[in-house]
Amino acid sequence: MTTPRIIGVELSGDASLPLLLVGPSLGTSATTLWSAVAAELASDFHVVGWNLPGHDGGPVGEAFTIAELAEGVLAFARGVCEARGDDTIGFAYAGDSVGGAVGLQLALDAPDAVRSVVVLCTGAKIGEESMWRERAATVRASGTPVMVSGSAQRWFTPGFLEREPAVGAALLHVLQRADAEGYAQVCEALAVFDVRDRLGEISVPVLAVAGSYDAATPPEKLEEIADGVPNGRLLLLDDVAHLAPAESPAEVSSAIRALNDATARSERSQSAQIGDGADPYDRGMAVRRAVLGDAHVDRATARADELTRPFQELITRYAWGEVWGRDVLDRRSRSMITLALLAALGHDGELAMHVRAALRNGLSREEIAEVLIHTGVYAGVPVSNSALSVMQSVFAEHDPES
Repeated sequence: MTTPRIIGVELSGDASLPLLLVGPSLGTSATTLWSAVAAELASDFHVVGWNLPGHDGGPVGEAFTIAELAEGVLAFARGVCEARGDDTIGFAYAGDSVGGAVGLQLALDAPDAVRSVVVLCTGAKIGEESMWRERAATVRASGTPVMVSGSAQRWFTPGFLEREPAVGAALLHVLQRADAEGYAQVCEALAVFDVRDRLGEISVPVLAVAGSYDAATPPEKLEEIADGVPNGRLLLLDDVAHLAPAESPAEVSSAIRALNDATARSERSQSAQIGDGADPYDRGMAVRRAVLGDAHVDRATARADELTRPFQELITRYAWGEVWGRDVLDRRSRSMITLALLAALGHDGELAMHVRAALRNGLSREEIAEVLIHTGVYAGVPVSNSALSVMQSVFAEHDPES
């Protein structure tokens, strides 16, 4: 397995605007799938697309996973940001099908770089492993043209090809010319992709867009994402099958614009609240809500009475405003330190709260477990035993089957 090299295309060219990175569906290209949306968003975003290995000029290398594909996309995004002269790597993201799967992976692995994610016609797990492996074998044996007829049925609603023959022909032409090995490698990556149990770790805003006619990734797949992500929302598009950006560009562009407008407003509000000149209590309350979530903070403040309210105000001002509000360490680092200290001191109730907070701050389950294992080396094996049990209980709260 290796990180694939990703190439892309500029779909709208004003690099002074916020960057929107867009990803394709299997068998399509960024140009054919996203050009109409990019035209709608040309006054709002600098839109840049990326292509899958073996698709529309994308190079083919060794096999990869979706996580490794996301690493390649992040490296590509880093190059785009450097070319734009951006001080940091940051972008909004939208992706269809496997492009949406990459969006979820980016939100998990690079939450500091991804400002918002729109996932369209996708899933936290797409299809069954056996189906993808059979398709990979078929394409290696017979080439991608064998997929054209079935894809035309899955991709579009009835009558779309008659209404928009040029759009449909362009998309199917990319599929027919796609490299068989590159296509098969994407199939094999999708065969083992499954982040259903990690949706609760995603901290960035996510809009899940479903097509009412989509048989490949039906609306319940998108509903699962919207319900599983802490800041998730579902949008159902009528008369849309599997390629929403091509089938309904006006609605898709409107949804992307609305999500990113809301995200920008939230960032401006948080910046104003957490700024250096803000009152420590106001700054602390903003940070406390961002780390612990509104529901937890609302419960804590609602329980306060005349005797306990001064303490709530103290920790909000001092712990959250004066300490967590400092910018020397990022919140991921502060979460790891806090987990280790709470575990070492045996404060299991606070530890459970901060395991949840760590997930909100972008730590993966593996990273949280690693912190608690590491703590046991220095604080004692019983400390890790107890802390890991608390961690498992919190993770069980986030698992859909629990």
